[in-house]
Amino acid sequence: MKKVSHKIMSIAMAVVVLFSTMSLTFSMHYCGDTLVETAMFQKAEGCGMEMQKPLSEDCNISKKNCCNDEQVVVEGQNELQHHIDSISFEQQVFIASFIYSYINLFEGLENNVPSSGEYEPLLANRQIFKLDETYLI
Repeated sequence: MKKVSHKIMSIAMAVVVLFSTMSLTFSMHYCGDTLVETAMFQKAEGCGMEMQKPLSEDCNISKKNCCNDEQVVVEGQNELQHHIDSISFEQQVFIASFIYSYINLFEGLENNVPSSGEYEPLLANRQIFKLDETYLI
């Protein structure tokens, strides 16, 4: 059971490290105030209502574009190893006492095994269920 729990904890810690270091990019396309499309790891395609550039430079018609593209970037953690000098003295005392108490938690459990396993149960020389029965004649 101890080996299984160690394997489960090591897999859980690996998943936590993986997700804490991974960065994500979300691309969103708004048409007016309405969210039309959301994409992850790629650019959102849009709704097809993008403004076209005028064919000639003489045409100075300026029309406001109703579409808007946004990107949200979630950065992952870059530094995984924290320096010991950034931990306060109280935190160092807590970590040391926790490790000491955890190591000594399982010490001596082999000596506390009950001794009833060494003895065999007594053999019944009477049929006990017959002693408690009553018969109607």
